[in-house]
Amino acid sequence: MNSSDASSEDLTILGRKAQPSKKLEAFPNRNPGRYYKVTLETEEFTCLCPITGQPDFARIRIEYVPDTKIVESKSLKLYLWSYRNEGAFHEHVVNTILDDLVAVLDPHYLKVTGVFNIRGGIGITVESEHVKTRAAKEAVR
Repeated sequence: MNSSDASSEDLTILGRKAQPSKKLEAFPNRNPGRYYKVTLETEEFTCLCPITGQPDFARIRIEYVPDTKIVESKSLKLYLWSYRNEGAFHEHVVNTILDDLVAVLDPHYLKVTGVFNIRGGIGITVESEHVKTRAAKEAVR
């Protein structure tokens, strides 16, 4: 292991048994002086309607410009999986994901989009964003 990878010792989820978790982990950004966009996407997101308990399915897209930290993808997968048995309105889910990622990463820019499957004849798309550094958002458009 070279010295720039030493922080990987702090990762507690990668390489271990998978189970749903609200713990998001991050590792250092090796290019903090450059604005670049990271996009993570899944079409397998599931949560429950908080009233009926019926499952809701969505495509979740996360786009961000890192500052000093990058989200570890397995921890994100397990974090998203943790919603599978939770009742939550679509708007709340997307904003909670945004808030949790901002708390861990403190990125220059972060946007979460949830495109929820049509149920009852209506599809819902929710977009929420955090802007710390406007120039970073503009640089990656």
